[in-house]
Amino acid sequence: MTLHRERPPFVADERTQLVGWLDTQRSIVRWKCEGLSEEDAHRAVLPQSPNMTVAGVVSHLRWVEQSWFEVLFLGGPAEGPQFDESGEDLDMKVEGVPLADLLEEYERQCARSNEIIAAHSFDEVGRHPDFRSAQATLRWMLIHMVEETARHAGHLDAIRELLDGQKGYY
Repeated sequence: MTLHRERPPFVADERTQLVGWLDTQRSIVRWKCEGLSEEDAHRAVLPQSPNMTVAGVVSHLRWVEQSWFEVLFLGGPAEGPQFDESGEDLDMKVEGVPLADLLEEYERQCARSNEIIAAHSFDEVGRHPDFRSAQATLRWMLIHMVEETARHAGHLDAIRELLDGQKGYY
């Protein structure tokens, strides 16, 4: 999946614009990882948030994509670290996992999410019987994912600047 840091067209249908904004935020996530050493990718810069690393955020975003589109929307099995009820942010604990592997998993999951989005109406609701949030429409889930990804892209902005001074948006 090739991601470009370009905003969607000013005039386009809803699907093009929403998926375009999500893909733009995803590409910013990828960009914030470029040129980082493994040490920096796994280094926490906020003492009170030891899991808030570049690698941890990428892993979290991968699992969030899977949760919303494959589990909540399609009704797939609730498997993965994000469904652990310990409250330990297990999806962000990625000590020893290479950043390149995390990015590959994230991009593969994003491609899968886009396949799901393309195959369904925005008005369809999620199918998982065990989660209240599965009652949302695909449109709601997609808008939420734009918000979620943009929020964490902002975290990556700050983390990257604290790590090595690199900053920029587009």
